[in-house]
Amino acid sequence: MTKTSTLANANICQHLKTAAQAMPTGLAVAVQHAKQGQFNYQEIDFATLHQQSDMIAKGLIQYGIKRGMKAVLMVTPSIEFFSLTFALFKAGIIPILVDPGMGIKNLKQCFDESQPDAFIGIPKAHIARRVLGWGKSSVKQVINVGGSGIERWLTNATSLETITEIGRNEAYPFEMALLKPDDMAAILFTSGSTGTPKGVVYSHAMFEAQISALKHDYGIAPGERDLATFPLFSLFGPALGMASIVPDMDASKPITANPANLFAAIEQYQCSNMFVNPALLERLGQAGEQTQHKLTSVKRVISAGAPATISSIKRFSQMLNPQVEVLNSYGATESLPISMIGSHALFATSELTDQGKGICVGKPISSVSVDIIAITDKVQSDWSEVKKLSANEIGEIVVSGPMVSQAYYQRQHATELAKINHGEHVKHRMGDVGYLDDNGLLWMCGRKGHIVDATRGQQRIKRFYTLPCERAFNTHPQVKRSAIVGVKVGDNIVPVLCIELQKDIVCSTSKTLYKELLAIAEQYPHTDGIGRFLIHPEFPVDVRHNAKIFREKLALWAQKQWKE
Repeated sequence: MTKTSTLANANICQHLKTAAQAMPTGLAVAVQHAKQGQFNYQEIDFATLHQQSDMIAKGLIQYGIKRGMKAVLMVTPSIEFFSLTFALFKAGIIPILVDPGMGIKNLKQCFDESQPDAFIGIPKAHIARRVLGWGKSSVKQVINVGGSGIERWLTNATSLETITEIGRNEAYPFEMALLKPDDMAAILFTSGSTGTPKGVVYSHAMFEAQISALKHDYGIAPGERDLATFPLFSLFGPALGMASIVPDMDASKPITANPANLFAAIEQYQCSNMFVNPALLERLGQAGEQTQHKLTSVKRVISAGAPATISSIKRFSQMLNPQVEVLNSYGATESLPISMIGSHALFATSELTDQGKGICVGKPISSVSVDIIAITDKVQSDWSEVKKLSANEIGEIVVSGPMVSQAYYQRQHATELAKINHGEHVKHRMGDVGYLDDNGLLWMCGRKGHIVDATRGQQRIKRFYTLPCERAFNTHPQVKRSAIVGVKVGDNIVPVLCIELQKDIVCSTSKTLYKELLAIAEQYPHTDGIGRFLIHPEFPVDVRHNAKIFREKLALWAQKQWKE
């Protein structure tokens, strides 16, 4: 295990305690409730959040959920979500956080693997738990949050109000659990949008490193107000002395968000910071363009989750003051953040991106180091035996730093595939391919698992990387997006480009379009050899990101189209 911190004791809630002492009446969280264009807000200050989470922590312990136990937390963004999460951390109980958007099958697998001792959720989550058998073999305590009447009865669970009352009746002052920096603090499951969800073991030292990065690399300061559109990131707000303003939206489906709700919340609280993923960035940008809306209070926009398109960023930036940038952050659940690039610098790289050089994701942040290694699917157990690549050579991206996770929970083989031992440290293989240029900038070229190797029999004749190839075709005015896949033809693998056309353009087999696409393919060395194009009516995408294409589904569709 990596020695990631020299702190004797660790707990993310120490930051909440500090904020409660420094600014007791300062706003910690505000939750928006929207109805027919009218907005109400539920608020809590730092001192009350600190006290309330103390009471819940005491109640959880008295109820039988002890330090070291694991508890699923399926609660919508709310005051209760913040109070509960901080209570779990304070008590040394390990929260298991999953994204409901990953689907029922994946959710059941997550619970089977993590073996939770307790299940804390809204009535809808409890009803699904009972019907689908989530955590049936391990869950002993169940707590319901919210709902009324028949909903609460159906949960067959103790209410959060009861837990809070138990804690309130315990007269002793609560003492926060102080743990070793490398002790498990939480289990966060990956999205599953590019593979099977895996439980990432988060230590207290990882959380500390992320808070440090947000302070020093992103410049977030106490007293700021953040439009919190992603539940995990919103937790960092109170830990940073920053108020989390939670808009009325489904965080698991950001593409469905009502822009009016978000604009109203920003205006009401004069938010200085925003965290938005590419799907939400696009939706808000389109709405802002239509209404000429301006976000005059916003000083910083952080985008993560997938690479946002240049066009989306430019459209969104029209709402911002000229000096304000969209900070594109590269990372993953296993390690976030890794690198960052401001939109002004990103715009300067757009021509190279259009020529197929990949997407620039900036320079590593101060505490992170990035290496590029030769592409292989084999276990790489020791750094001394790994083949490192030079500048401008495409390979797998490998990262190390204090926010890099050390293991997956109960997934030994996945851990062995993703981690490389380097003395006392562990390096993480991102599963992404890219390169470092001569200036130390990191360029993304796509997922390793999405590489298309064109073959003739057993011989590989050419390798195609997704982002460089697709970006060249995405410059065509009729193309909304594209995806390269491999189709098996006899003993050969043939590269096929799937195309989704822009809205209101009729799907066509026009010879003109195909000629133009073929001309693009022949224009660049990295696309030369792509000669088959298929028009798809609407790509299957992950609704949480809208930029992550389900390429495996597209590949099956393309294979079927070829046969027909």
